[in-house]
Amino acid sequence: MSTGNMNLTLKVWRQKNNRTKGALVDYKVSDISPDMSFLEMFDVLNEQLINKGEEPIVFDHDCREGICGMCSMFINGRPHGPKDLVTTCQLHMRSFKDGDTIVVEPWRAKAFPVIKDLTVDRTAFDRVIAAGGFISVNTGNAQDANNLPIPKIQADAAFEAAACIGCGACVATCKNASAMLFVSAKVSQLALLPQGQPERYRRVQSMVAQMDAEGFGNCTNTGACEAECPKGISLENIARMNRDFYSAKFVSEEDI
Repeated sequence: MSTGNMNLTLKVWRQKNNRTKGALVDYKVSDISPDMSFLEMFDVLNEQLINKGEEPIVFDHDCREGICGMCSMFINGRPHGPKDLVTTCQLHMRSFKDGDTIVVEPWRAKAFPVIKDLTVDRTAFDRVIAAGGFISVNTGNAQDANNLPIPKIQADAAFEAAACIGCGACVATCKNASAMLFVSAKVSQLALLPQGQPERYRRVQSMVAQMDAEGFGNCTNTGACEAECPKGISLENIARMNRDFYSAKFVSEEDI
């Protein structure tokens, strides 16, 4: 583990907007503490750029606790960097060595056009959710927890699917820019619970149709999405979504 501060070379993607060409630009940062997060290191770099009268690097961030899914940097060829099961904001500089060169790029996908520099437009995910990622019933007052008994295996599986934060790492790492892992997680978290049954088949058809309309690619079946997901979302969700999608061709809503 690093004990002293580091001097690093950063190759950062700079792009004015999605209508102009971008390029990697070299920056030197020095005296970087190994206890800094990756985003704190970028804060230091941006402060240096501002002090020199240069335009700071634009990047997404919000909670900086690995919850919101906003941070989205492709670091040395991997979404969120070299560590497993962490987001960019949870990545610390002790994961690198003094003198390292670090290449930082945005998510690359047709459905995620670059807004500026490292920030991309991920509203395609919002439109997929709006197409069916909900339960359209009036809930009224909250019921007692034991009113709807749910087997623990199903409850755990639904909880694990719901852990998806929608960061888009699955899309960024897939060579086809597929959103199957994201969409299947959002389908599964409802399909596994009693509340999600009335609209189960309509939901999966609508969300898959919207996913295709947004320009995401087909699943490659290579499992890169699961390997790079910071929340460890399982490929089992894709299998479940595919089963529901094909079952929807033979089952009417009235039969549920």
